[in-house]
Amino acid sequence: MSKKVLIVVTNADKINDEQETGLWLEEFAVPYNLFEKQGYEIHVRSPKGGKIPLDPNSIPEEPNADYDEARKQLENTESLSEKELATEFDAVFLPGGHGTMFDFPRNELMQKLIGKIADENKVIGAVCHGPSGLVNVTYQDGTPLVKGKTVNSFTDEEEHEMQLTEEMPFLLETTIREKGGEFVRGDKWTDFSVRDGNLVTGQNPMSSESTALKVIEALNEQ
Repeated sequence: MSKKVLIVVTNADKINDEQETGLWLEEFAVPYNLFEKQGYEIHVRSPKGGKIPLDPNSIPEEPNADYDEARKQLENTESLSEKELATEFDAVFLPGGHGTMFDFPRNELMQKLIGKIADENKVIGAVCHGPSGLVNVTYQDGTPLVKGKTVNSFTDEEEHEMQLTEEMPFLLETTIREKGGEFVRGDKWTDFSVRDGNLVTGQNPMSSESTALKVIEALNEQ
């Protein structure tokens, strides 16, 4: 039986009136390709469904044929629905992009679904701003998912260098720490990811591959 992996991507396309955002392409395409090579059954969903906005800064200047298949999955996504709650997924993966900061944390169905996967001790992976989808997730007993876990995300320092600190609804690193996460990090703009049991998190776009590989490692142990 092939493993079932749910990938949830953002629908949010704006930071403010002047600045577009969306999904960071590499953080979706690289893991998607690695999961596909493993023969996983991949289900791509978004909070609202439809075509997924890409952060303009994440689109390669030269066409990258390696991303073609992944990009096709973003043309018309299915929206998250109650049927996902009834599906037995082996893992959920959350790619980033600043868009996730606006729609992931307040999506109650998403929190419920990830909480269910956590309660079942299945694999949860997220990279860069993707962990924004984890900050409001709790276990059935109300304990925050990240509490006491070694976890990572896009850092406050990296956000500051992007000059987007004031534009974000919250700071991701700060919030993870407030929720009780044992935040660890690598140098800014370098590949860094961490696995704590079945929870895998990565720091930035450069961490897309290592985060996905740790998810695969966790799935292979299931």
